[in-house]
Amino acid sequence: MVRRGRAIVVNAVQEREKMLTGDMKRIVEEQLLGFVATTAPDGTPSLSPKGTFFVVDDNTIAFGEIRSPGTIRNLRTNPRIEINFVDPFVRKGYRFAGTAEIVERGSEGFDALLGRYRGALAPRLRAIVAVTVSRALPLTSPVYDDGAAEPDVRRGWTTRFRKLQPNQRFEE
Repeated sequence: MVRRGRAIVVNAVQEREKMLTGDMKRIVEEQLLGFVATTAPDGTPSLSPKGTFFVVDDNTIAFGEIRSPGTIRNLRTNPRIEINFVDPFVRKGYRFAGTAEIVERGSEGFDALLGRYRGALAPRLRAIVAVTVSRALPLTSPVYDDGAAEPDVRRGWTTRFRKLQPNQRFEE
C-alpha cells in the first residue's frame, strides 16, 4: 500500500519491513471483531468494537465505517489508533498500534480497499479506515503463566460459552 497525497492505493510491492505475520493475519481474518482505542479531542480515551475488519497487506489492516461517528471524529483529530483482537476460546491475540487514514466512499483508493473486504456489509460502508501498523505485540492471558496448555484452555472456555446458551449448545 502506498500513499499518494491523502489517497491510498493498494500496491503489491512493499517498500518497508512486513509488520504482520501469518498468524496475525489469521487472527484478524478469523475473529473479525476488533476493539479500537482512540482519543477524543478532549483527551478522553474511547474504546469501540468494530466487526468489519480485514487485512489489506503485510503492513495494513482496515475496517469499514458504518456507524462510527465518534471513532471517525476522534481519528480526524488524532489519527493514532490501537486495535486488539483476542480469540476468546484460547485467550490469545494481538494488539496493533498505528496511524489511521480515513478513505471516504467515492475518493481515490476506496474501491481498491473495498475489493479486499469480504463481508456482506460492503454496500453500507461509508468509509474505510486503513491502519498502517507500526507496532504489533502478542496478547496472552495469565492463565498460561501456570503452565496451562492451549487445548485445555480452549476446552474450558468452549464449555463455559456452551453453558451460556440454552440447552448448553450454541444457537445457529
